[in-house]
Amino acid sequence: MTAIDTAQIQAMSAQDVRALADRLEADEYPTPFAGLQDWHLLRAIAYENPELVEPYLHLLEFEDCDES
Repeated sequence: MTAIDTAQIQAMSAQDVRALADRLEADEYPTPFAGLQDWHLLRAIAYENPELVEPYLHLLEFEDCDES
């Protein structure tokens, strides 16, 4: 996984975030790690520019799961 650059995050537009969210929604990644990388990027954007991620917060929330 590559490091997330703060300048990259600050340069992202609403359209970039929408495309990222669309990829996460589709969940058609070649490996789980590719999806996880996008998830971490969306999470980082939420810290830097929360207004851009607000419509996609559901993608960052964890669902309760029963591990029993």
